[in-house]
Amino acid sequence: MSTKGKGNDADLPDAAACLPGPEEEPTAAPDAAASETGLAESAPADSLEALRQERDDLKDALLRRRAEFDNYRRRVERDRGSAATEAEAGILRQLLSTVDNLERALASGGADSGLREGVLLTLRELQGLLDSLGVTALAPLGERFDPALHQAMLHEPAAGFEAGTVAEVYRKGYTYKDRLLRPALVKVASAGSPGAGADVP
Repeated sequence: MSTKGKGNDADLPDAAACLPGPEEEPTAAPDAAASETGLAESAPADSLEALRQERDDLKDALLRRRAEFDNYRRRVERDRGSAATEAEAGILRQLLSTVDNLERALASGGADSGLREGVLLTLRELQGLLDSLGVTALAPLGERFDPALHQAMLHEPAAGFEAGTVAEVYRKGYTYKDRLLRPALVKVASAGSPGAGADVP
């Protein structure tokens, strides 16, 4: 019987000896383990900071939108109020010509006292209505001429009036809620003596 095969088996290493023991199990490198731990700790912190930044950005955007909406609402309300006031002013301007006609009728006099009394009562009622609505008459006789409120029809010397003052009112003006409904038509006194000639502007 040949012993060659047996010799070869003896030369082979023991299979159990080739298996790694408990102390030989592979472990992660110390540097890699520390790096993974650092990443795990920094990741939640970065996420929290990102969420805070996003919250702050959303809060700022909300405040800006709220301010823009408040400005828009105030602008709409102001425009609506201005449009309503202008519409009211348009109606009131039409009533002023009626006031003018009634005042001219009273100034012209008349024999019929009953008719005159009726015209006077109508004028008083209309003036009372205008007063209650905030309409103010401008009768600036003797006042300084104001181009924002008065319209000069004539410049000439006038006895008893200083230069630059209203010497005569041809038609009263009116204001409504601090806006001019119509200017007063006036004559403005100029420097010089009456009869020396008109001072044409």
